[in-house]
Formats: sequence, C-alpha cells, structure tokens
Amino acid sequence: MQINATRLPFFLGILLISQLIALYANTVFAAQRPDPLVIAHRGASGYLPEHTLESKALAYGMRPDYIEQDLVLSRDGHLIVMHDIHLDQVTDVARIFPDRAREDGRFYTIDFTLRELKQLRVTEAFEGDIKALTPKYPKRFPLWASSFQLSTFAEEIELIQGLNKSLGYNIGIYPEIKSPWFHHAEGQDIARRTLEQLKAYGYTNRDKKIFLQSFDAEELQRIKNELMPAMDMDLPLVQLVAATSWGEKKVRQGGHWVNYNYDWMLEANGLEKISGYADGIGPWAMMLVTAETDTIEGNGLTRRAQALGLQVHPYTFRADGQRIPGVTHEFGAILALFISRIKVDGLFTDHPDKVRAFIEQR
Repeated sequence: MQINATRLPFFLGILLISQLIALYANTVFAAQRPDPLVIAHRGASGYLPEHTLESKALAYGMRPDYIEQDLVLSRDGHLIVMHDIHLDQVTDVARIFPDRAREDGRFYTIDFTLRELKQLRVTEAFEGDIKALTPKYPKRFPLWASSFQLSTFAEEIELIQGLNKSLGYNIGIYPEIKSPWFHHAEGQDIARRTLEQLKAYGYTNRDKKIFLQSFDAEELQRIKNELMPAMDMDLPLVQLVAATSWGEKKVRQGGHWVNYNYDWMLEANGLEKISGYADGIGPWAMMLVTAETDTIEGNGLTRRAQALGLQVHPYTFRADGQRIPGVTHEFGAILALFISRIKVDGLFTDHPDKVRAFIEQR
C-alpha cells in the first residue's frame, strides 16, 4: 500500500498514540502486580548465626517485608526460636550437657528448661560431630566466634515491635510451628501455645502483618477450624510443602513412625483442598520449575495455585551456594526466573538485602 505524503503525519500520529496506549497498559499492569514479598529466612542468616536476635536485628535493617521465626517448645513450655527440634547442630549442648542426649544421640530442645537453654552458646550451623567443627556454609560467619544465644518468641516479637515503633516501619512476622506431631507425642500442644502468644502481643486478625505457617496440613486445619474460632482469631495460614523423603512430618503406621506423604499437595485437587483452609503455599523453589539440560521453565504450579487464590512463597534463596542443576548458579538470574517469569508472590531468602536490591533495580 502506498501512503500519500500529505497523510504521513496522520499515520505517524496514529502510530505514536498506539505505542503510548501500549506503554500505558503495560505500566498499569505492572502497577497492579505488587512486588513479591521479601521474607528474611531465619533472619539475616547468610551473615549471622540463624535465629539469633542479632541476626533478626540485622535483617530488620535490610528492610524485608517479613522476618521468619521457627518455633519449638522447651520443657517448661516456652516457645524457643529454633529451626529444629534438636539442639546439636547449632549449639554447644554436647559440651555443656553431655549426658542429656536421647538414645538416638540427639539433644532435644523439649528436654531442657529455658534457664538451661540460655546457658548454651549458638553458632553457625555445622555438620557432623561438634569436635569436627565443619561449617555447613563455609563462607559464612566463623564457627564459635563472638557470643550468641537462643531467644524466646516473646523476646523476638518485642524486638521487632520495638523497632517498628522506634523506626516507624511496619515489618511483619512469619512464624512456623515446627513438628506439631512430635510435640503432641511429648504431651505438648505447640499450636495452641503459639496462638496464645500471638494473641498476647496483638496478632489476632488479618489487619496485623503476619503469616502463620506449618508443614502439617492436619494441624493447620485444626488451627483454622477449631483453635482460631475458639480464641476469636483469624490469621492468614500458609501450607508449607516438603518432599516426602525429608520426614518433616511423621505418622504412626503399624506401630512405627513413618514419613507423611506430601505428594497430594502438588496435584490439582490437592491445591484445591489447601485453598479451603490456607491463604498460601510455601513450596521448595525447585517444585515450581521443570529443569531440562540447558533450560528451565515454570511448571505451572504457581499459576494453578494463584488461580485458586493462594499466594506462593517458595524457599530458600541463597546467594552463597544455590544453583539450578545444569542451568545457572548466578543469583540474579535465579531471582529473575522466579520473580519476573514465574511471578511468585514472595521469597524466603538468607540474603534479604540482595533480594531487596534486585527488586528495586529491576
């Protein structure tokens, strides 16, 4: 088609207008989709020993949206901020209380009072025997350097709420109820205790900046349908998703403890069931992708969950060792994949400053 020269300005104007409309539409779409939440995984755990108050204070200064707390119970009923039901991979419990291990050789938090737990020294995670001094992450804070200790959930809440008041920010909390099955077997109701503590500090409804998470589907349903209604509470819940082989939950079968089967959670009807009691899922990041020899793409799980109204907060993004097999180990490329292409709603990270910087620069 031949365009009359006298009408060229008209066509150029139409072209410019169409481009401006497209640009505006893209801008509006981008504005409608909020940035993903930055969740400080065990605090600033890439820089200081995990779950210490020092690690949480450093994380706070990095301006995440939420700071995570893993919760276990002491013998005298205190909620301890600790990733595991065991003490022996991050503390010197084997030195201080050498005769307190159970038959399996492990030291359990629930066997110690708060006073005893406060005597322990906390360090970076290590592997093997305490005498071997083999750090799990060799480039992180030196083993046994400085002085760190365990803290209670109350102490950490007061730290975060106090900083919110003194600095004027609104950083939320993201507690995880660890191993309810284990605590029930020990005669303790950790879910109820957690809700009581949250209510005492004002976390009673969805107006508060909080997510409550667990790997235990049945316990989350109990919280949703029984405990929170009885306590006049309504908090957003997140179903964590594990591989069955990890043993995050055990069930009694034939007189023995066996691993709970998590496979149903990743199926279409499984996500639909989760949407009936939870507000989001927290899968291992690699559960959201399909990896080939030289490429990697989202597998559709994120989209299916979001279509059911579930937020998707995968774990764990680390700048000092994470890699996608056969594809990349560059942290920025990994973040671009999950944030820009897969479009997750939040990320658990050991390095909240790096994720925050990536989001602000993109």
